[in-house]
Amino acid sequence: MARMAGTAARAETLLGIGVVSTTPVAGGDICTATRLRLTDGRGAIIKTRPQAPDGFFQREAEGLHWLGEAGGAKVPTVLAVADDCLVLDWIEPSKPTPEMAERFGRDLAATHRAGAPSFGAPLDGYIGRAPLPNRPLPTWPEFFASRRVMPYVRAAVDRGSLTPDEASTIEAVMRRIHDLAGPAEPPARIHGDLWSGNIVWGADGDVWIIDPAAHGGHRETDLAMLSLFGAPHLQRILESYEEAAPLAEGWRDRLPLHQLHPLLVHAVLFGGTYGARATAAAKQLLSGHTS
Repeated sequence: MARMAGTAARAETLLGIGVVSTTPVAGGDICTATRLRLTDGRGAIIKTRPQAPDGFFQREAEGLHWLGEAGGAKVPTVLAVADDCLVLDWIEPSKPTPEMAERFGRDLAATHRAGAPSFGAPLDGYIGRAPLPNRPLPTWPEFFASRRVMPYVRAAVDRGSLTPDEASTIEAVMRRIHDLAGPAEPPARIHGDLWSGNIVWGADGDVWIIDPAAHGGHRETDLAMLSLFGAPHLQRILESYEEAAPLAEGWRDRLPLHQLHPLLVHAVLFGGTYGARATAAAKQLLSGHTS
């Protein structure tokens, strides 16, 4: 197998162990991912990004540690982290099964149940390439409006992927956020970017979560992200989750509220129809709510 000398040397310096071979890993437009085979027989993956923003890989490593401490959904072990890269245990992927999905639903509920000190996180982070403000606020509606929606509304307008009229529609939802948010819940320990690309269905029978934007948030946010972009055996995941940790009445009606954030992030990063989709979600929320 081919050996990428520069990547191998970087990994060897960080790990203190030899690299036998390297293999490019497909997928991802933010980082370059390379599979490593180490001299002790282990597999690892190194993610690199030249001139990465300050704390980019550190926040990811901290998020994985924090989620792993919950003892719920599985996360890969962080082997090394530096300003320009992150090295993790390699998770051998396999085909998703209903049984794995059922177990993952229960494990995700356990992660959420571990809780968080506040709505937010000690340090700002990243979601994809986008900065992610995390400064805590006392309630989830305040946090969601101020840290998850309005910064991206402004950025999307500046980018031209959201019109001023569309922005006004989303702002109208934020003015009603306390009515739309449902019953108050304590901060949950959430992944924060839980789409299917950040789930690895492992050959060991476990389901692993990667690339977190971890923070104290609302547990419906992770479920909304899964529902927005789809996931294998999604219904089995949701049913198993709700058996383990029943959700407040009307949670499915609130999914468009939680989906505003990822849609706006995509509008900022990719443009296209994401601004219109965020506006449609806002209109759906407003049509179902009368003041």
